[in-house]
Amino acid sequence: MKKAVLKRRLIYLFVLIIILISLFALAGNKVWIENNYTYGFYQPVARTLRYAFGWIPFSIGDVFYGIVIAWLLYKLLRNSYMLFRKKLTWHIFFRKLSKIFIFIFFAYGIFLVIWGLNYSRKGIAYQLHLAAPQYDTMQLLKLQEMMVNRVNEAKALTDTSVHLTTKEIFSKAVVAYGDAEKSFPFLDYRNKSIKTSLYGSWGNYFGFTGYYNPFSGEAQVNATVPKFLLPAITVHEMAHQIGYAKEMEANFVGFLVGTHSSDPVFRYSAYLDVLIYTNVQVRAFDTTSADVALKSLSDPVKADLREWRAFSLAHRSIFEPPVRWIYGKFLKINDQPLGILSYDQVTSLVISYYQKMGLLKL
Repeated sequence: MKKAVLKRRLIYLFVLIIILISLFALAGNKVWIENNYTYGFYQPVARTLRYAFGWIPFSIGDVFYGIVIAWLLYKLLRNSYMLFRKKLTWHIFFRKLSKIFIFIFFAYGIFLVIWGLNYSRKGIAYQLHLAAPQYDTMQLLKLQEMMVNRVNEAKALTDTSVHLTTKEIFSKAVVAYGDAEKSFPFLDYRNKSIKTSLYGSWGNYFGFTGYYNPFSGEAQVNATVPKFLLPAITVHEMAHQIGYAKEMEANFVGFLVGTHSSDPVFRYSAYLDVLIYTNVQVRAFDTTSADVALKSLSDPVKADLREWRAFSLAHRSIFEPPVRWIYGKFLKINDQPLGILSYDQVTSLVISYYQKMGLLKL
């Protein structure tokens, strides 16, 4: 009887693997995914999830994740202990382990169906008709100079005596998407569902500032980070909600939304975000220019960067590197070959966009 149970579970695993392979094969047709999945199946599903859970004041998705992780750890540790104490045979251990793998494979299949196939869509460059960016180090230096100027300008317009609450930032982020939609109709955001992460304080030691929960449709924001980062983080996670799965695309959509906002707080956060990515890339070939750019920032901006650096140093831990490595592998599996460095590719999209707008000349 027990052997029959193990055999049945192995059949379930085999069927799930076939389904996953089929989904990966479907993901190869990017145009079909863009037209029929992202704007056919996904959008109404995502809006329904946001409508269903967005009104709840705390993160349902975080509660769900906590229960699942606790259950998986309990099962794995308990069965491993019993095996070690010889209270389980290897056959029973593998039978119990197969149940966990069935759950993981099933959950991953659901993940792909309700959001993950967006990794394979044509995306924002396709929608904006952006050509592959043609640029050299001079173009990158020009972008850095432009970002320095715009960061300083936006910060000068920011009323430093007014400190927005996290709730106010979330509300203004929805308004910012409404502003951006006037220029980019495909950035239509409905049914607000933005939550403060229940694990924000822990997340600082694992290196995350926000994440999207596709099972609940909630955008989770780590609200414990310096406040000037929150607008960029929030609009990034909202980009995931409307179907931009790849990190550089979510970064770029967040940049478009932030820079088209009427609120200088959002413009400042968006420009500063891209400046940091650009400065890191410039530093790889010209440390002097990278240092000069940072020295050109206004004193209030420098104060923000010092706060950010102090915050990061205070939350260094041994957990962040392995978490980044694992997440990098996950991104590579999902059509982002640069892994964790995919975030940095936002500079390529910004350059391509600015070239099209005539703001950066070849």
